[in-house]
Amino acid sequence: MDLQGWLASAVAAVAEWQEGFGPFEADPSMLVSEERFASVFAEFTGRLRDNYPFFHPSYAGQMLKPPHPAAVAGYLTAMLINPNNHALDGGPATARMEREVTAQLATMFGLDSHLGHLTTSGTIANLEALFVARELHPGRGVAFSADAHYTHSRMCHLLGIEAYPVRTDTRGRMDLDALEDLLRTGRAGTVVLTAGSTGLGAVDPIDAALPLRDRYQVRIHVDAAYGGFFTLLAGAAGRAGLPAAPWRAIAQCDSVVVDPHKHGLQPYGCGAVLFRDPSVGRFFLHDSPYTYFTSDELHLGEISLECSRAGASAAALWLTFRLLPPTPDGLGQVLAAGRRAALDWAALLGESAVLDLYHPPELDIVSYFPVTEPATLRRIDQASARILQAGMDSPDPVFVSTLRADAAAFGARHPAIGRDAAGARILRSVLMKPESENYVTKLHSRLEELAQG
Repeated sequence: MDLQGWLASAVAAVAEWQEGFGPFEADPSMLVSEERFASVFAEFTGRLRDNYPFFHPSYAGQMLKPPHPAAVAGYLTAMLINPNNHALDGGPATARMEREVTAQLATMFGLDSHLGHLTTSGTIANLEALFVARELHPGRGVAFSADAHYTHSRMCHLLGIEAYPVRTDTRGRMDLDALEDLLRTGRAGTVVLTAGSTGLGAVDPIDAALPLRDRYQVRIHVDAAYGGFFTLLAGAAGRAGLPAAPWRAIAQCDSVVVDPHKHGLQPYGCGAVLFRDPSVGRFFLHDSPYTYFTSDELHLGEISLECSRAGASAAALWLTFRLLPPTPDGLGQVLAAGRRAALDWAALLGESAVLDLYHPPELDIVSYFPVTEPATLRRIDQASARILQAGMDSPDPVFVSTLRADAAAFGARHPAIGRDAAGARILRSVLMKPESENYVTKLHSRLEELAQG
């Protein structure tokens, strides 16, 4: 895509639309000279150079990458109008787009019915799901994996409900025996299952957990903020295919969250929450005497905790989905490349004399650690920190991240490692960019060089 050309077209299209409403004189308080803007813009772009190269496959650190050019063009075009998707009269066109992309996400997860909308983040999306859970099960808490995202404990605190972390197994998944022990007490009314943990990319056994819902009368919410789009690879042929059962089971859960600003190729922030039972919208209903007046249809703000939300986010996602739909043959091919990259790197780590695989990748996150002498947690921690910094400082840089693994988790996976500390930092790489598939060999070679000092 010629992004520069399409951005110019975006400005021209909005200007043409504006001209249809007749001329008016711009207020002088808003005027800025070209010379002054040029000076400040130069300073601005100079400061933006203080960033890591999120666009480049040498950056394999956090869950960051630039949005697709279609998303950029869609966002900018709508942003010039600046619609607010809180109410239909605040963004008629983009509100319709939001409903359409939300329906596409529901179809992606196999939901037969749904109530949902976009949010500014996965955190807010999870907050809404837990808010509904609290209203349906007052006085009962929320259970989630000990390796789940920290947002759940924070949102429980915010909502004034008890949080119950549940231990994980050696695959980083929620231990269902431990969960059932908790559910027998009646203290938890909601179970959060993670489809793609942010640390290791682990997928909880969603299908195996479903029978517990009826047995103990609890809700099941799926936090698929990171991994949700991998449902497009469920049951797929080839190396990138994933076991279908956990992903197919999401359609039977009570709610699910996914972040298009991760694998959906969108700019921050764009999350989404979907409820299987549309009747839960009653918990969001409220009145706004100066807002909801142009339509008898349900306004998006009437089914959301948020008020103002950028219509540009819906526009960007709508345009992207028109080109790369959330289907196995569309966006699924982008995710498949990252999944293959992770498997390729895991194979290289299995043959390395200086790096060792910490945990087999389930999605596109690879975790590994330097081989040290002696092989102790303290030495591994020090070596991981050194490699992280050396990679960033190198003339041929490579960017990874670290993950702290406690002694018990490390020992369960690698019992020969000496436990002389409470835990150790290991190295972690997120291969979100499809270009990673052709760059993994170089990433691995560079990190082997760094590990050798």
